[in-house]
Amino acid sequence: MESRREDEPVEKSVEEYVKFLEAKGFAFGEDAIGFIYFGKRYTNAEDFLVNAAIEVTLKAQKTFDGSFYISLLENLKQQNIHSRAAAESYARKCGLLA
Repeated sequence: MESRREDEPVEKSVEEYVKFLEAKGFAFGEDAIGFIYFGKRYTNAEDFLVNAAIEVTLKAQKTFDGSFYISLLENLKQQNIHSRAAAESYARKCGLLA
């Protein structure tokens, strides 16, 4: 069984994950929230994949970039990514994360 940190947002809904990040100090404006839910609906992605796309976007861009997020979410969905770890691995392979 995989070990995880106590504060790791593995099973959170998108709404819970956004609130988790806001509690950590990230500020999402209404436009960012709109992009997040638009991307979720547009790609029909599961919450874990949306959350992974948000996380990679923040790590790669240092802020929330809606266009980057939607493009990344589309790619994760097209690549049939089925876990947060696979999403991070894909992002590293694409040169988005060090």
